[in-house]
Amino acid sequence: MAVSNNITSVLNFIALLCSIPIIASGIWLASKPDNECIHWIRWPVVFIGILILLVSLTGFVGAYWNKQGLLAFYLCCMAILIILLLILLVLAFIVTRPNGSYDVPGRAFKEYRLAGFSSWLRDHITNSDNWGKIRACLAESNVCSKLSQGYISADQLFAAHISPLQSGCCKPPTVCGYQYVNPIMWINPVNPIADADCSIWNNDPNQLCYNCDSCKAGLLGNLRKEWRRTNVILIVAVVVLIWVYVIACSAFKNAQTEDLFQRYKQGWV
Repeated sequence: MAVSNNITSVLNFIALLCSIPIIASGIWLASKPDNECIHWIRWPVVFIGILILLVSLTGFVGAYWNKQGLLAFYLCCMAILIILLLILLVLAFIVTRPNGSYDVPGRAFKEYRLAGFSSWLRDHITNSDNWGKIRACLAESNVCSKLSQGYISADQLFAAHISPLQSGCCKPPTVCGYQYVNPIMWINPVNPIADADCSIWNNDPNQLCYNCDSCKAGLLGNLRKEWRRTNVILIVAVVVLIWVYVIACSAFKNAQTEDLFQRYKQGWV
């Protein structure tokens, strides 16, 4: 096997290793309660990671057994996958940049305004066509029941760093002035007209604030937090993949040159 093909084999093995954190981050995203309720957003990262794994394996086989056709196929497909990954990164960065959170006096957690998030997220996730299914899914999940099990007193809850989803869906907005009974039961609002969500709050565990704008904002807050963490892994992976791809292209050209030289020495040209 030529030296250039040896180099390409090693590079493809590195690319194959890069696919593992991409797949792992995608699985982590898909396992989150909010992503479980938004089916179309769950699997793109996993799908791209698996494709990178398969393409890298193809490139490794092509380099190891000197199959020029497989190597050309690998380079073409990897270029497409890197472009797709870059598009996903840019889109994720743009739509998660706006932050709808705001501080609440006397609370360790933050609350969220729907208008503070990107219009793309609002239009594609929290619109009326999608929210009914998402709301039903959230009500069936253990997001709020875990909150009720984890905290007993009001002081414990107010000092906790609960998730954006729990902050928006499992309790009424603080501005309403509800009195604490337990994390998912609140009574006697002092200022029931301070926010439209104040009148929507319901102590029924199947209702709570799932129809509130604060719940929609909390869901987007969760998505923003999770995708920005995933973006760190994806940025590192795409930088390594681009580096691997550039060197692999150079090695592929060198391998072709070596092949022509060998043919020339043997009198084939």
